[in-house]
Amino acid sequence: MIVFRLIQVVLSPLAVIGSSVWGLSLIRQARRTGSSATVLASCYPRWILHHLRQRWDAPCVRMMKVLPTPVRLGLRYGTMPTIVAHAVTGYVPKPYRYPYQGQPPMIHQPVARTTFHDQALARHLPEVEQLVVLGAGFDTRSYRLPPGAVVRCFEIDTPGTQRVKREALAKAGVEAGHVTFVPANFEEEDWFGRLVEAGFDPGRPAYFLWESVTMYLDRKAVEQTLRRMSAPGSVVAFDYFTTVILHSNDPYSAYARWAADRIKEPFRFGIDQGDVPGFLESCGLRVEEQRSFNQDPVMAGFVTATV
Repeated sequence: MIVFRLIQVVLSPLAVIGSSVWGLSLIRQARRTGSSATVLASCYPRWILHHLRQRWDAPCVRMMKVLPTPVRLGLRYGTMPTIVAHAVTGYVPKPYRYPYQGQPPMIHQPVARTTFHDQALARHLPEVEQLVVLGAGFDTRSYRLPPGAVVRCFEIDTPGTQRVKREALAKAGVEAGHVTFVPANFEEEDWFGRLVEAGFDPGRPAYFLWESVTMYLDRKAVEQTLRRMSAPGSVVAFDYFTTVILHSNDPYSAYARWAADRIKEPFRFGIDQGDVPGFLESCGLRVEEQRSFNQDPVMAGFVTATV
């Protein structure tokens, strides 16, 4: 571990430069293409977990290779200290080994979120016939299903984001013929009606994957979305921020809000951990699993719920 940290320190200037380029390039890419600035941010944990050999995600790696040069270089240099240190020592830092004993800090949430959703989907995939990725962004789970999986895949997102993703998939040679793309905006359109028109069967069990989306919607949109998941046997997995992130002036919360406001994707929905079961019950759902991040106060959580 000592050698690992020394390598990270030596290469830290690359991380600083790379992270800065990565953040600025995401904003520029969003403005140029009309896509969300946050959709590519979720590629970071998938990319680094793949290179640390903790999670196979060749589709993500292949798509990143065809994105604009600043985006690729920002991600590559931003993660290089950790990846090089791992290659030399074989050590995997704690954030990339979630779940682990103890209460995870909020800074581990983005990477842990990827692992949580992977595990929840793997657990329920044999029980459902349809996979719906809500606010899919650059999610790659439809392209890395286990061999023999028999499930219809649907992805819902705004037209601009889907256009960028479909172009990247085609350039990267990632097979997407089994995925049905449904363009829709959760707050402005009947996304469920469009999903049904695209071939989704509302009477059959489905798995709804809703990663890193709820905090950008208003409460009404979150409630309406959850209430559409009514088929017996259906499951929804999502993550959320608590009201601490929305209102607290602690350094992490204040910076997170500032960054979200700068890219014009402000946080709008938060729910405290103890209120989640009742909130879901009001939407016709029951908590199956719930995990939290940070302690005193809890700042975020993951949850799976069943119809």
